[in-house]
Amino acid sequence: MSKLEQVLILDPPADLKFKGPFTDVVTTNLKLKNPSDRTVCFKVKTTAPRRYCVRPNSGVIEPGAIVTISVMLQPFDYDPNEKSKHKFMVQTIFAPPNVSDMDSLWKDAKPDDLMDSKLRCVFELPSENDKVNDVEATKATPVLNSTKSEGPSAAMATAKPVSASLDDVEMKKVLEECKRLQAEMSKMAEENRQLKDDGVRMRKATRLDHMTSNSTSLLGRETSATSLPSLLVVIAAIFIGFFLGKFIL
Repeated sequence: MSKLEQVLILDPPADLKFKGPFTDVVTTNLKLKNPSDRTVCFKVKTTAPRRYCVRPNSGVIEPGAIVTISVMLQPFDYDPNEKSKHKFMVQTIFAPPNVSDMDSLWKDAKPDDLMDSKLRCVFELPSENDKVNDVEATKATPVLNSTKSEGPSAAMATAKPVSASLDDVEMKKVLEECKRLQAEMSKMAEENRQLKDDGVRMRKATRLDHMTSNSTSLLGRETSATSLPSLLVVIAAIFIGFFLGKFIL
């Protein structure tokens, strides 16, 4: 009996491409589509299990459904002269009714019931255009973030090409913030003016009290100074009258 042809449609069908640089995890997607009217179980295998992380690596695909597999290549030192020998295989089998134990299903499966597809891994370095686009995207990010602090006109001019609706929302927020700040500044100016007026009134009152107390003390001193000569005149007159009366008599 000949081997069954793969029932699933794979996208991509033959090559899994990973684009560097490979200093960080590089992820590529593999789509599995079940065009049949039967439920299909699948399992993904690789010749280099330590170099890749596959999620999900097995499962069930209902009739007409599509499952996306994420294949993550771990960071490594890439050598352009070294050709990749890594391969993947998608193994499938029609699911029997009321399947529950997937491990037993694969363990007891007959070789003639299995279907498989093989894919090879291709490593690619980014082209010069990709590098330029990445640099431009990196430079554009701080510009978009700085529009919030550059005022309404700058925010509208910078963010307009990105999203008109998002720009309107940001504009409203900026205008509301400006109005709130203006109201707070007006309130603080009014409070400052009131404090200045209160300070002026307090200084005037202090000066008036000081002048009143000085006038009172000065008046007391003048009264004392005025009464002292009068008293001396009276005493002198008494003595003069006493001597005159003595000599006359």
